[in-house]
Amino acid sequence: MAAESQPKALTRKPLLLHKVEGSQEVVNMAAIVPKEDGVISVSEDRTVRVWLKRDSGQYWPSIYHAMPSPCSCMSFNPETRRLSIGLDNGTISEFILSEDYNKMTLVKSYQAHQSRVMMILFVLEMEWVLSTGQDKHFTWHCSESGQRLGGYRTSAGACGLQFDVETRHVFVGDHSGQVTILKLEQESCSLVTTFKGHTGGVTALCWDPIQRVLFSGSSDHSIIMWDIGGRKGTAIELQGHNDKVQSLSYAHHTRQLISCGADGGIVVWNMDVERQETPEWLDSDSCQKCDQPFFWNFKQMWDSKKIGLRQHHCRKCGKAVCGKCSSKRSSIPLMGFEFEVRVCDSCHESITDEERAPTATFHDSKHNIVHVHFDATRGWLLTSGTDKVIKLWDMTPVVS
Repeated sequence: MAAESQPKALTRKPLLLHKVEGSQEVVNMAAIVPKEDGVISVSEDRTVRVWLKRDSGQYWPSIYHAMPSPCSCMSFNPETRRLSIGLDNGTISEFILSEDYNKMTLVKSYQAHQSRVMMILFVLEMEWVLSTGQDKHFTWHCSESGQRLGGYRTSAGACGLQFDVETRHVFVGDHSGQVTILKLEQESCSLVTTFKGHTGGVTALCWDPIQRVLFSGSSDHSIIMWDIGGRKGTAIELQGHNDKVQSLSYAHHTRQLISCGADGGIVVWNMDVERQETPEWLDSDSCQKCDQPFFWNFKQMWDSKKIGLRQHHCRKCGKAVCGKCSSKRSSIPLMGFEFEVRVCDSCHESITDEERAPTATFHDSKHNIVHVHFDATRGWLLTSGTDKVIKLWDMTPVVS
């Protein structure tokens, strides 16, 4: 469901620190180099670049490496300086970066997919490289040997991928809107469960291993928080974007979710509040407030000699209501509705000013974001956009 109106940004806002420009095509993924004034980026222009901040204050490439195919995704492990890159031709190439980030050495390349690699994760604890592709396959390889350890066919191409080291569960979100949970062993995997809550494809996943909740972003403009650890099937919706959600990141120390979208919005959600599930929409042939028939209820229309009305639903109670009985609008932040949505008149009267208090802040990045990376140690956020520009933000005013 699209946002119906956008809340005003609060006065506290991210501070734009730097713009990194120079890529010829879209930067599909990038990462802040921890403890360095540096950024690693991979682009549709086939280049891998390591940008280091010079004395002039500008970022210039210390490494400029051309790949044989457009670079679709990457995973960087700071401890080992291992850089895993997924390519449009289905290949995964692994490099080791030098300590001064001025040189990258190819370790190995292998054909992981039959078409574009959509997402890649390097898991140091297992020495595994996990990946998803447009070929509708999830695979994992041994990072030491490059040997394929196993795979699983998904219902559609998948660009959401997360892994829980403790349980060896992998979460795969695909373009059909489905999330699949698999249990990985050394050379086999088993299906744990699948679930679906989005009306559009899953575009991003983010896992909180401490609270054991999974966040999924979608092309339907929404985010869902799935309580995996609670084992109650709780799913909390967050509505705050006017276009598809492109990327998610989680600040564990403050329990804040950062979501970015094609609308250019950076939304910081306070997840340290007790949120409520949105109700199921109820079915009825007539308004559950005034009993006026809906337009398909011919019998009641004939019997009561009344014109049938259009059906709406109250976002707070879920009841089927007519337009007259749901003329009011209200935000319901604890249900994830930071903007004003349709509510029935009785629910509108019951919502207090305290319940309308916002639980998220909204900021305009001024570019169509395709990927984000959050460096919790400095409170920096990296956004890369379709404008081929990488932006670095100081998020400490809003993530604290």
